[in-house]
Amino acid sequence: MLEWAIKHHQSSLREGHVEVDQWKGHSIGVNRCRMKMGLILTGVGDKVMRLWSAESYKCLGEYAIPHAVSLIDYDFDESKIVGLIGTRISIWRRGGQRSIFPSREGTFPKGLCLRYLDPEAVVGCEDGTVRVFDMYSRKCSRIIRMHSAPVTCLSLSGEQLIFSSSSLGSITISGLSSDERVATLRPNDRIGVKALCFNPCSSLVFAGCASGYASCWDLRKMGLLWERRVSPNVLYSLGHMQNDSSTLVVGGIDGVLRVLDQSTGELVSSYVMDQLVSSASSSSSLGGIEKRKGRRLSEDARIDIIPRAARPPITCLAVGMKKVVATHNGKQIRLWKFH
Repeated sequence: MLEWAIKHHQSSLREGHVEVDQWKGHSIGVNRCRMKMGLILTGVGDKVMRLWSAESYKCLGEYAIPHAVSLIDYDFDESKIVGLIGTRISIWRRGGQRSIFPSREGTFPKGLCLRYLDPEAVVGCEDGTVRVFDMYSRKCSRIIRMHSAPVTCLSLSGEQLIFSSSSLGSITISGLSSDERVATLRPNDRIGVKALCFNPCSSLVFAGCASGYASCWDLRKMGLLWERRVSPNVLYSLGHMQNDSSTLVVGGIDGVLRVLDQSTGELVSSYVMDQLVSSASSSSSLGGIEKRKGRRLSEDARIDIIPRAARPPITCLAVGMKKVVATHNGKQIRLWKFH
């Protein structure tokens, strides 16, 4: 059943009819999202994180940020949200209770990114280190030197590996428990890695760069598998569905949602928003829901003549079964549904 669902999802992303549901996420801005278990967590842009249902688009919970600090990054599981706020780590229980790590154990040089894999939170820091925190003892268990420049992106694997990229463009892989450096990957394009993810079912590492290049390495061979310029501008985010070794979804400053072949990097399809289908208002201050058609672009389509309203910059995306959620610098959250 799972194998059928995955194949059906891959086919949908490559060939299916596309709809876009759009709703208002924050009063100021949204530029970060995570999606797990049918839930979407958004934040960074105002003083509240919000948890949404991917089915009903209802807000299921709001989590306030302390006024004296800013929210930098976050991750979540079924019971809690782990956030990087200022130079500290904070935990929000799904019931609403919040706790901050003690100052002696919780402070570190400026953190730039965070990933969480129970029971550990991993923070990439401005000094080039990665710091590993145990969520139960609330102590920093390891400090790993990864780069000589700030850590810009992180990805974790269930096989106890940390993947990190730096502002200089290199990608380092280290053991989460042993601190042993496994490999260093260097894309031909060194302008700067803006997005990073690892696919454990295919042993492939993907990176998106500031120049619009996407790169892929095969860890089984420790070599570059492909590198392609898939966009004329910065790639901010990329992702794939869990257990899917077929398609990779990327988004960036030009606002076009692109689907690539994981094995070759070839562009499979690309999409922008199209005409309005329906609009439903809401009594909530969060606004209503718009339903729009998605338009598949031809291979020779000129992106520059497509109105910016149809393709606002994609600052972050997350991929689920037959759906992709994307956030933008503005107020809107968009859920792309592939039928």
